[in-house]
Formats: sequence, structure tokens, C-alpha cells
Amino acid sequence: MSGEQELRGPDLAAGVPLALIPDGGMLLGHAHGKAVLLTRTDGEVFAIGATCTHYSGPLGEGLLVGHTVRCPWHHACFDVRTGEALRAPALDPVSRWVVERRGADVVVTSEIKSGDGATPATSGSARRESAGAAKVQRVVIIGAGVAGNAAAEMLRRQGFSGSITMIGADAAKPYDRPNLSKDYLAGTAQESWLPLRTPEFYVKHDIEILTSTTASSINTDTKTVTLGDGQTRAYDRLLIATGATPIPLNVPGADLPHVFYLRTLDDSHRIIAAAERAKKVAVIGASFIGLEVAASLRTRGLEVHVIAPDAIPLQKVFGDKLGAHVQALHEEKGVKFSLKKSVTAIGADAVALNEGEAIVADLVVVGIGVRPNLDLAKAAGLKVDNGVVLNEFLESSIPGIYAAGDIANFPYRTGDRIRVEHFVVAERQGQFAARNMLGAREPYDDIPFFWSAHFGTEIRYVGHASKIEEAVVGGDIEKGDALVAYKQKGKVAAFASLGRDLACLQAEEALEENDTKAMSELTAK
Repeated sequence: MSGEQELRGPDLAAGVPLALIPDGGMLLGHAHGKAVLLTRTDGEVFAIGATCTHYSGPLGEGLLVGHTVRCPWHHACFDVRTGEALRAPALDPVSRWVVERRGADVVVTSEIKSGDGATPATSGSARRESAGAAKVQRVVIIGAGVAGNAAAEMLRRQGFSGSITMIGADAAKPYDRPNLSKDYLAGTAQESWLPLRTPEFYVKHDIEILTSTTASSINTDTKTVTLGDGQTRAYDRLLIATGATPIPLNVPGADLPHVFYLRTLDDSHRIIAAAERAKKVAVIGASFIGLEVAASLRTRGLEVHVIAPDAIPLQKVFGDKLGAHVQALHEEKGVKFSLKKSVTAIGADAVALNEGEAIVADLVVVGIGVRPNLDLAKAAGLKVDNGVVLNEFLESSIPGIYAAGDIANFPYRTGDRIRVEHFVVAERQGQFAARNMLGAREPYDDIPFFWSAHFGTEIRYVGHASKIEEAVVGGDIEKGDALVAYKQKGKVAAFASLGRDLACLQAEEALEENDTKAMSELTAK
């Protein structure tokens, strides 16, 4: 899903005055037919490709923090000195360009091609961490989703040359799961966009990936994982990234063939096939998955009715005003809502509600939440409490065993223990765990980030507020131009942005630095 953006700004190959680039600032331009971003930090000037390698986001509209630039769309982060992708969701580096000083001018001369994301990094931290790889020869990753994939890639980037085995119950190799409920389900994205890597990538980097395969047990004494077919894999370090499973709806008729859940690519295939035959769909649950499914199936032309016990969709996460705005976005496109209602039964052509109402539907999609897959971890003797209990290095109660993604219960910077079910968090945890398996001892202190899409409107969220005590709105939500700060325990704990991508990046930085003044200023605009 990558591509070059439209060329804008000056021709950097012809040169620009150094004075045009403020210290601590950026200048977007182009060279030799490609978008290039110039940055200047502490008097040094660097040039990198200006297009994010995740979804082709415009880095020139992002935020420069020290020697890094952050993408405004999904908060990937790149080193401007090396082009390296430092934070997911971008896995590949951006290109670097040679910069020359000619008098008072800066000239971009030639491109330095970069390898793929698993090419060993050249930073000092990578060299230090790769020294720890000598003590680890075998890594097994249970779970071939985005967390497991990010971990495997990071191991190779750190110079690890031992064996890597990924074990995945899914029939497909790692893919872009958020798209399953967004563009792909809506029919506006091709399936070829979904794989995170080609099959050849795993061969090239000697990563054994077992699809349609389950792990039946972990023996922590012999350090072996037994597969469903009886085979075993030995490990020196183990990462458990088994993800989550949709919570089933427990009402009569919930097992009928026109009732679906969305978690995997196969699930998405089945819903798309059913949608081609259906006319009316009932979505049970006003969760992120439920509402994104509603938007996607409405885009396909189906009549959509959302049923949920909530008074306002996404109220617990977004608060009253932004939650109501999301509902309004759907209603403007014809989606109907039955809120503060529960489902009592599902029939062949209708869904029965608790007050006697019946919603006509020949397709039903259930999205009422997920449960972390913890059975394997429990049976292995790991400490479990609303997830696998981890320390700050994402290591479990048994040394040498790590966890990442939906099952990870980790200590957060607020002093709370949290578990987050989002794509970018899973990827970044996989990357941190990989480095720590090789001896980095790098505390996971990342600010959580996710995005949600509704009929072309994207909402970005940074931080974590498990309970909203107050929501402070800067801007105008109804006009699609706002930044909302969420307070918990008297402090700002998270932000959601609507049409303010740069402000969301600035909010992320303010949360990282615990800069309360900057947080207040952001919502005052």
C-alpha cells in the first residue's frame, strides 16, 4: 500500500538556501522525481524520503522530534540520520539522500537505497544488542499475527542469526488486520494490500513460519513447545502472542449460518460473500469493530442497523460528544441505531430485542468484544491476571518467556497495569520484546496509539484513559476539527483528534514528556 506522494516544494537537487530550513525544522521538496524531506537539527542537515513506508503518509506534515520524524497518519517514526523505521506501524526504512553544502545553499545530490525492514540496523543500539544474540540461538514465537511478525523482523534487524520459528493458527501469513473491518471489507482495498510481507521475505530472512498450526503445550523445564501434530520446537527464548478471540453472543439462534464474527481474513471473506447475497444487516455491538463493519457494509450498499446496550457509541473511550459525533456520521449515511437495547434471540430473518422489537436482517455480524487467548500461558504456569502478567521488559513470571499484543498485561507509566487491544501497540510490543530477548533490558514505556475510520473520517487516539473523568474539547467536533483531552485521576491521560493530525503528534510528545503546559495549550486552540 505504498506509493509516492505528489511532488511539492522546491527542487532540492537545484539547491535551496540553508536559511530556509529553521534549526529544529523541516522543508519538503523533491529531487530527481521523488519527494524528499530536509531536516535540520543542531545545525546538521539530513535528507530522507518524504513518504511513510506504512500507508504512504506525508512525513512533511508530521513532527520532528530531535533526530526523528513522526508520520501524521499512524505515528510511525523514522531516524532522519539513517532512514531507519524506529517505531511501528512502519516496518521498512525510508531512503536517505546525500546532502552537500555549497556556500549558503544546501543541495540534495543522490539517493542512498535502503533495504527491507529486516536488514540489520546500523545504529549503535543495534550493535550493542546484537552482542547478546550469542547467548540465544533459538527463538520460538507462538502467534503469527502482527506482534509475532514484528518480533521476528526485529530479531533479524538486531543481527540475530539463530533460528526463528513462528507458529500461527491462521491459514494466512501475517497481514494487516485493521483493514479487515475497514477498506477491505468495504470493497475499496485490494486483498494484495493485506500481507505484511511476501512469502519470499520469510525465506530470505530464514524465518520459519508455520501456518494453520497450533501450539498444544509449553514445557518450561525442557524449553520446548509441542505442536498440535506432536512435533516439537526447542527454544532459548519464547514469545507468546496468541491474540484474542471474539466473545460469543449467548442467545438462541446465535449459531445460525448467517451469523458472523470478524477476527481473521477468512472471517472477512465469509462476511463479504454473505454480503453479496444479503440486503439487510444487523450489527450487534457498537464497538470499534462493530461500527467499522457497519460503515463498510453500508458502503457496499446494504441496509445496516446497529444494536447495542450503550446510550452513546464508544462513550467509554471517546466520551459523550465525540461518541455522539461518530453516531451522527453513521446516521448521515443511513445507518440506523437501536441503543440501550439488548438482543434476546436471532431468527432466520430477524433479530429480536428485549422490548419486543424485531429488526429485519438476513445477515448478522456480532462485535461485542474479545477475550485474550490465555489457556496456553495458564497451562504453562505463567502468572495470569486479565492477560499474561509482565514486567517492564515484557517478560513473564517465568524468565526467558515474553508476551506481546492482546494478551499482554503490562505496567504503564501512570502506575496502573493495563492491557491494550490495538494493532500498533501489538507491533511495538513485539519489537521491544525482541530486543529484550537479546539482552537489551529496554523498558516498554510507549504511549499507546490507535486509529478508527468511519465513512472517510479518521479519529486518532494517543494515551490511555481506562475511565474518563472529564473530557476537554479544543476546537469544534461537529465541524470535524477538534482535539479532545481525557482526564483520569485529575490528569490528562489521553487525546483523540479529529482533523488535527499534527496536534495529535504534539499531544503524543507532550504525554511522553509529561508536559502539562503543552497539553493545556493544545486544547486551548
